[in-house]
Amino acid sequence: MRESPIVPGLPETLRSALDEELGKYPQNRLTQSVERLSTRYRENAPASAPILSSEADIAAYAGYRMPATYAAVHAVLAEAALRAPGFAPRTQIDIGGGTGAAIWAATDVWPTLEESTVVEQVPGAIELGRRLAENAGDKAVRGATWRRGLIDPAAPAPEADLVTLSYVLGELPEARRADTVRWLSAKASMLVLIEPGTPAGYERIVAARDQLVELGLSLVAPCPHEGACPIPRGKDWCHFSARLPRTGLHRQLKSGTLGFEDEKFSYVVASRTAPERADARVLRHPAKRKGMVSLSLCAESGLTEKIVTKRHGPAYRAARDAEWGDAWPDHSTVD
Repeated sequence: MRESPIVPGLPETLRSALDEELGKYPQNRLTQSVERLSTRYRENAPASAPILSSEADIAAYAGYRMPATYAAVHAVLAEAALRAPGFAPRTQIDIGGGTGAAIWAATDVWPTLEESTVVEQVPGAIELGRRLAENAGDKAVRGATWRRGLIDPAAPAPEADLVTLSYVLGELPEARRADTVRWLSAKASMLVLIEPGTPAGYERIVAARDQLVELGLSLVAPCPHEGACPIPRGKDWCHFSARLPRTGLHRQLKSGTLGFEDEKFSYVVASRTAPERADARVLRHPAKRKGMVSLSLCAESGLTEKIVTKRHGPAYRAARDAEWGDAWPDHSTVD
């Protein structure tokens, strides 16, 4: 099995600023916070109280989650940009944005962004995110608006070209999720939802996906069609992976020895304009052997397994380069 390609790590200015913030706290204090946060996230239950209760917790959260969140959001937005090449957002609102990883990723993908807003309920996360953002080279990040607020579908809907919500749906009670998706999508030109790449995370994403189609939005990614998701519920789940580099401090926080980690995520991107949708999506690491590649694909016709060999010429060369999560071109000639 071939590994996931390394995706961009944190921008150097962000990495340096984050290291400086983490240096304010004893290593053992940060490690304790990371262990507690890791346990909380694995519980996969709605939050009944703010998860970040101290400045050390907030710093540990940023060191523990910002690199992975940045990698996942960057991978998703890069695919959205590929599918919607005419989309050139000027404004972004990131809801439940923590310390701001999503606005850093978005400005790297779309230099057209001029105004970024982060809405977050924890004051300490806002303060840290603002300090980190002061180091950004992109004006949209450096001059971002940081606003304390909760997810409130009764309030005016977020209005921006790009609205993002990363790793937040699972923190909401199930009864509030549909109203939240409707609220987020009401005035967004493009809406991006990301959840952990777990069966539960996928279930939240596929429910949002179906709702967005019912609301009349077009699916941009990862889905190559807007029919019912063909993946058997309860038996498998749609998710992707971004391999990100770990800094030395990141390894210490996670008590890891490897120089990388794989962030698994499920996502959906929807837009008010029709995208250049892929013909199919590669759902697993392609099995690559001498003279042959086996691809697990999701297409409008359903789930398919394609065997591409050298006799298929250009299709074989494309298959050799394909990775998990990639779009697959017209494969009608490789039956």
